[in-house]
Amino acid sequence: GINAEYGKQWYQRRVRGVYMYLVRYAEEQQDLALLSISTFQKGLKDPNQLIRASALRVLSSIRVQMIVPIMMLAIKDSVSDLSPYVRKTAAHAIPKLFSLDPDQGEQLIDVVEKLLQDKTTLVAGSAVMAFEQLCPTRIDLIHKNYRRLCAIVADIDEWGQCAVINMLTRYARNQFVDPNKKAAEKGSDDESSEDSEDSDENFMNSMSTGPLDVVDPDLRLLLQACRPLLQSRNSAVVMQVAQLFYHCAPEGEIVHVVKALIRLLKSKRETQVIVLTNITTMSAKYRKLFEMHMKSFFVNASDPTNVRLLKLEILTNIATEANISVLLREFQTYVYSSDKEFAAATVHAIGRCAAEISEVTDVCMHGLMNLISTKDDTVVGESVIVIKKLLQMQASDKSSIIKRMTRLLTTVTVPLARASILWLVGEYVEKVPKLAPDVLRKMAKSFADEEDIVKLQILNLAAKAWIVNNKKITLLVPYILAQAKYDLNYDIRDRERFIRKVLCPNAENPSPLEKYAKKFFMNSKPPPNLRSTFKNRDEYQLGSLSHMLNSNAIGYQSLPVFPEVAPDTTVRTVVDNSWAAQTRESRSSSASATNHKTKGFYSSEGDTDEDDSEEEDSDSDDESDSEEESDEESDVESDEESSEEEESDEEESDEDEDESSDEESSSDEEIVKKPPPKVKAPKKVKAAATATLLDFDEPSVIPADTVPSVPQSSVTLDELLGDFGAMSVDQASSGPNYSLDNMRATHELLHRMSGGGLAVDYSFPRSAATSGAVPISLIFNNTTDQPITDVKVDDIDLKGGVEFSGFDLPLVSPGQSSQIGISINFKDTLQPAKFTLCCSKGRFPCKIQPPVGELLSPFVVMESDFDSMKGKLSGMHEVTGECPNAGKDLGTISQLVSETAATSICFSAESDCLKFASKTIAQEMTLLITLNVGDVIKITVNSEAVVLGSMILKDILKSLES
Repeated sequence: GINAEYGKQWYQRRVRGVYMYLVRYAEEQQDLALLSISTFQKGLKDPNQLIRASALRVLSSIRVQMIVPIMMLAIKDSVSDLSPYVRKTAAHAIPKLFSLDPDQGEQLIDVVEKLLQDKTTLVAGSAVMAFEQLCPTRIDLIHKNYRRLCAIVADIDEWGQCAVINMLTRYARNQFVDPNKKAAEKGSDDESSEDSEDSDENFMNSMSTGPLDVVDPDLRLLLQACRPLLQSRNSAVVMQVAQLFYHCAPEGEIVHVVKALIRLLKSKRETQVIVLTNITTMSAKYRKLFEMHMKSFFVNASDPTNVRLLKLEILTNIATEANISVLLREFQTYVYSSDKEFAAATVHAIGRCAAEISEVTDVCMHGLMNLISTKDDTVVGESVIVIKKLLQMQASDKSSIIKRMTRLLTTVTVPLARASILWLVGEYVEKVPKLAPDVLRKMAKSFADEEDIVKLQILNLAAKAWIVNNKKITLLVPYILAQAKYDLNYDIRDRERFIRKVLCPNAENPSPLEKYAKKFFMNSKPPPNLRSTFKNRDEYQLGSLSHMLNSNAIGYQSLPVFPEVAPDTTVRTVVDNSWAAQTRESRSSSASATNHKTKGFYSSEGDTDEDDSEEEDSDSDDESDSEEESDEESDVESDEESSEEEESDEEESDEDEDESSDEESSSDEEIVKKPPPKVKAPKKVKAAATATLLDFDEPSVIPADTVPSVPQSSVTLDELLGDFGAMSVDQASSGPNYSLDNMRATHELLHRMSGGGLAVDYSFPRSAATSGAVPISLIFNNTTDQPITDVKVDDIDLKGGVEFSGFDLPLVSPGQSSQIGISINFKDTLQPAKFTLCCSKGRFPCKIQPPVGELLSPFVVMESDFDSMKGKLSGMHEVTGECPNAGKDLGTISQLVSETAATSICFSAESDCLKFASKTIAQEMTLLITLNVGDVIKITVNSEAVVLGSMILKDILKSLES
């Protein structure tokens, strides 16, 4: 027995060696290859499935036109083989035969159609690969198999999953209506009076919920089937799922892929580049998507240049008013990097931030002006270019900046920077009439040594200066034109001839174009558009080579456009429901849904050993040890027998099932549509009986902003808080107590319909802060007839250094209210404190986000000290604004400012002036507010925190204009 087994293994290794030799030299020695055809045909009938698969693989790899009919017969026979491994090999042989003889396409399509109906997960991925290479436009072949592929995609091998998800993405774009368009149409029907400033918050709210009611059920089935694959160990699978959600899912559900993509950033450097490129495209379209993970994109010292540039692009894309201060401090470090390309890109990123966020434009301009005095030519040159673009976008006086930049012409050597300075002088020559002739005189001396781009700008400057005032440059301009007339570059010679004809310095030859000279040279130019280079890259499919290169690669097929009207959905109805019965029986035999899902996540139980044998399907088959081959053979054969027994058992079970039309249709609908599992609803409450008419599948907790308004109880706030004073120490968490007199306007934290009868509101009492934390008062209202116990905080999710320790409330009596005080250190940011509120009614996600005015505490100061501190906080620390006074007196204005921000009024000797002083609670940074009241209210805010001051000014203006 041992010798026979050893001889069998030796024979298999020898056959494999012969097969590998023939594949390598078949094209060079076609006669020898043709003599071995009979051996391969004999191998196709071998009892061993590995020999049959190897014979088919080698036969399909011999690129000789004469054996095409033999290959076709071999593939057709192998498609019906009992071994799924042989059928998988037949699927791989189809593209090889099609590339050898494209005329066989029609017959091969019939073979692919049969393979797509295969129920084995080992074959499904290879069948889809063959479909994609042979006939990717034959969508009709996918209709009947769509729902089955969605059901088994988690059990297919990893590279097969990539092919299946890519194909299903194209199918979804071809067969389903754009879910975002349907959501927009639905939103347009509903009344919406929210301000544009809340759009980002609404976008994030939609990300956490998603418009489930506007998504096609079959598209929902695909998204739910692929979402678990975000946890795959294969980065390519994760990337395919990410591109599926980006191109096909509603905007509110794209957030599900964020953490998976962030996880891939810890992979190899090659993977990092691919993932960062795709994240850059996504962040250019959805700025809020990656804002919470901003620190994951900070540049490390070990990052190569291409990774640094991609991270910098992402940081610039997600820049907002809330995080711009952190980003500018980070950019300030990058500017002095030894990597010149990265430093120049950082300067450009600062310019983009200044252009997109008006609150920091002056700060960025001031920083760029400081950079032009550094010794790094690359940084100086890029700073000049960015300043030039920013000056075009501003309407303020530019003469002082231009004068300072002209001094750099003696030191800056970067040609583009020198050309930008000359362009600025020429563009605004009317504002610096005395400066332009002097600059032109200096540049005339070095005209012959300048680069071509600089020479062109010198000619433009000469033409513009001549139009404004030609008396001072009567001899200078002809001198420059004479040098340009004999330049080696024909563009410069053409420009010289054009200028000479239009301006015509020679009075004896007047030119009819001279009266149009100002329109030619002094016409206003549109401001430049500083935007991401990845803005329009999403026209290519994410994860594709074309997306990486930002151009069409060979063989790339663009994604189909969503249809305006959804095609017929009945084409996906499955007539043969044997696969549904198989799925139903396998589910009922498993101990639990969780264990079954974990067990079959990457491959089914019977496919593990088959995946080991799948390695032989590669073109470069490596030799393995004899013991491993014997184990592989025995395992695959045992799997084949077990799979046959399972199929026979399933056929018997199918025959025993009830064949009544009603039960059959209902079961089919249950398996095919595969709706998401319903979450247990909270206990039924009489007070909220009307809420049971709403049927929400996902999420389990209804957001407060989506619940229709319900008439509030007539109980007053005094009655609700009546028992607060009698509460014992163990009835509330430790913290400061707040009186009703200090209560401010309340904000809803948890609606009673969302909280199963528990309503929670919060307010900012503006009492004394401790350890830099903002005091907050929470009011718990039990609207049910049952006690609510064990109210506590869990799953605290804090960003930006926010500190919050949570609280505990043992009991909220039926129909009663309880109040506790907590403290949250927001670190002077608007980052929300997110947490899960747990109680006997369930778990509910909540978040507390402070208004910017509640991050301040009053600061008592004398007027002299006020003026002294205001003088120190000038320049970029000062922002101003004004609004018309609609008859408001000083008392009303003072009250509105105090309601907007927690400040202390400083008594002023001026009758029409109001002064307020405060400090931030966490870092104690001074903030001063000055209002000059007249027909127009002029507001000045001086603050150490630049962004915070801008936001306070905006809120005060909004309050005074209301």
